[in-house]
Amino acid sequence: MSSSRIQQRMEALKISGRKALIPYIVAGDPMSTVTVPAMHAIVEAGADIIELGMPFSDPFADGPVNQRGAERAINGGMTLAGVLKVVSEFRKDDNDTPIVLMGYLNPLLAMGEIIFCEAAARAGVDGLLIVDMPPEEEGSLVQSAKTHGLDLIYLAAPTTTDERLRAIGRATSGYLYYVSLKGITGSSKLDISDVSQRVAHMRQHVSVPICVGFGIRTAQDAAAVSSTADGSIVGTVLVSQVEALADQPEKIPNALKAILEPMRQAIDTNG
Repeated sequence: MSSSRIQQRMEALKISGRKALIPYIVAGDPMSTVTVPAMHAIVEAGADIIELGMPFSDPFADGPVNQRGAERAINGGMTLAGVLKVVSEFRKDDNDTPIVLMGYLNPLLAMGEIIFCEAAARAGVDGLLIVDMPPEEEGSLVQSAKTHGLDLIYLAAPTTTDERLRAIGRATSGYLYYVSLKGITGSSKLDISDVSQRVAHMRQHVSVPICVGFGIRTAQDAAAVSSTADGSIVGTVLVSQVEALADQPEKIPNALKAILEPMRQAIDTNG
């Protein structure tokens, strides 16, 4: 099977000596018409891959900021079918930037796993990160995702054992998402030294690229993480900015660019 768009992007970055900047926003937050312009702005700011949140009513791994983002999206009428429509709209003008859908299993089960994977691939989705789906899962979602060329990205945490890490590494394609903090998104402060040591240890057990999320708020954070990992995943600080401008949605795309551009520059300078 040929390599995916995510794999190609990560390999190209590695060859050029650069690190990935991977922003996360919630589809439909605060309204569906904002998401595609925001995605294009994110790419203009230097994003290599976009993680697009599929809003869910019980996002238990997310902190208050991202939970409120999901609530705004749902209240604005965003559905799983709507998320796929957003991707299709984005693809009309950008067929290069990889898109990872991040979320929870329940909405996918409600739509039907096979139907979802077919629709996701048709819309232009490249990967799935399903928070509550363990790597041991070999059901119809996993099989259908593989059939349709969708990368399956899994999470590892500071508490993940070496044995478990190896299993996650074998199941993961595209990149491994290392959750740098114990707890929910947006919690506590990033410990760069600890992240560096942990990433170095993880490389002994996994061969896929390792990207770090949770706690990256500033350009300095992104640069420090990228000096050791293969990429920085930036979410809560962006969703917080969307929240601050929820009543001025036309300002959101440029506001996200203003956060990400210094991160891109810092990563390229120091990563």
